[in-house]
Amino acid sequence: MRADSREEVNPIIRSDYPDPDVIRVGDTYYMISTTMHFMPGGVILRSYDLAHWEIAAYLFDTLDGLPAERLEREESNYAGGMWAASLRYHNGRFYAAFMSHTSGKTWLFTAERIEGPWFRNTIQGTYHDCSLLFDDDGRIYIVYGQGEIRLTELSEDLSGPKPGGLDRILVRETGKVLLGYEGSHIYKIQGRYYLFLIHWPSTGSRRRTQACFAADSLTGEFSGKDVLDDDRGYCNQGVAQGGIVDTPDGRWYAVLFQDSGAVGRMPVLVPVRFEDGFPVFGTDGRIPAHMELAGSRPYYRYAPLYTSDDFLIGERQTGEEKAGEKDAAHRLRLPWQWNHAADPSLWTLLPGGGLLIRTGKTSINLTHAVNCLTQRAMWPKSGAEVELDATGLREGDVAGLCILQGDYVYLGVIKEAGCYYLIKVVRGDEAPKKAGTHSNYMPGSVVLRERLDEPVVRLAVEAGFDQMKDTADFFRLKEDRWVRVGKPVRLHYTLEHFAGARFGLFVFSTEAPGGEAVFRRFRYRYEYD
Repeated sequence: MRADSREEVNPIIRSDYPDPDVIRVGDTYYMISTTMHFMPGGVILRSYDLAHWEIAAYLFDTLDGLPAERLEREESNYAGGMWAASLRYHNGRFYAAFMSHTSGKTWLFTAERIEGPWFRNTIQGTYHDCSLLFDDDGRIYIVYGQGEIRLTELSEDLSGPKPGGLDRILVRETGKVLLGYEGSHIYKIQGRYYLFLIHWPSTGSRRRTQACFAADSLTGEFSGKDVLDDDRGYCNQGVAQGGIVDTPDGRWYAVLFQDSGAVGRMPVLVPVRFEDGFPVFGTDGRIPAHMELAGSRPYYRYAPLYTSDDFLIGERQTGEEKAGEKDAAHRLRLPWQWNHAADPSLWTLLPGGGLLIRTGKTSINLTHAVNCLTQRAMWPKSGAEVELDATGLREGDVAGLCILQGDYVYLGVIKEAGCYYLIKVVRGDEAPKKAGTHSNYMPGSVVLRERLDEPVVRLAVEAGFDQMKDTADFFRLKEDRWVRVGKPVRLHYTLEHFAGARFGLFVFSTEAPGGEAVFRRFRYRYEYD
């Protein structure tokens, strides 16, 4: 689809890509998004028109190297890891900075090419939702905070605060709010400094809003207000937090996110213009449904943000080969991410096609299963199907197809007393949590159990997210017909995982490690491009 005519473009990505920051280098736009506990992490997307996007690179395969990142000792990294990065391009080099909510470190990644290799360092200090500013005079700053937004001057090598450098509070929350100012994005535009923040007042619309404060100097007073309070007519979910970027012909746009229920937080494009030195978002305070976007490569074919897969050796790979990782022939397509860091010794691609995953420990439940391979679900409706060969399961092992969130649901095969059973497990409305217990340690409820004649089954799931209805239906192929398995299940977006729904392939052991499952002919279902 071309984006050089007047068309409906929002949400520009119909999936969970929160906390976007966006830049332009020449005719190419790049967007970075939060990936938290999923690996590889620090996803960077590419576009030539701001409406269509594809995956360009990841910053890292693993981040902090802590046991929680690897699901060791029943520890986990849910809602931790990489949050809200700042992406910048300066003097021929890319910079990405963010704080890890697991280690508390502020990581700095640099590269000459967006595809990498990316080199990592740390910035001394802890900088929540940070934004880098390379000023015209060569000085470098980082802006960050929650409720109280601070600016700190950095040393020339960005290793930490500059001794004697500028350090001050730019904005402080003073009103009654559900969420104080955070999500900093700072820019210098035509000699004036602009600071964009997310805000959530406790009065009025009671939804997320976008705020802007501006000043003529970094030592002057930053004054401003909320500049966007609009939900696009969608469930009173405000659009806010993200970066702004200009086009080659001088127009400005913001890329912000909108909470959208169980599917996650989806990026939205908002036109921006400047009047009397201050930004005006949208048209008459609203985000237009249609926009005229002229990209530099109108016939460019973007790679989808999702993929079907036969898991063939030697196909397309996810980035540069690095020591200690899978060799290039055994790496996976770009849309795949592991839930937490993968154990490369416990998975492989098979000759002739197929993904084999072996267990290396016993697990409490699905959320502690190492090497659960995932893809984001797509709004408004998407699904997946896969062939599962459970022949290699050992006693007490479970393998299957899931929708992964804090309240998860899966359809799978369990081996018990030498027999194979199809089971559907739900943790959510049908499996209420015990008060005071974190759900990552709670088992789900088996809502269906059926003896199987053989351990090879084809499973499918369909998920619907329109108007935040958030339901999932599971199916199995039986005598060449798809048969619904149990009732539809309600999906939920919870802060325990802080991530949108994902389709996942998994296997875990409850009694002893060493069992394995093979997944073949994975098909992603989406018909809304």
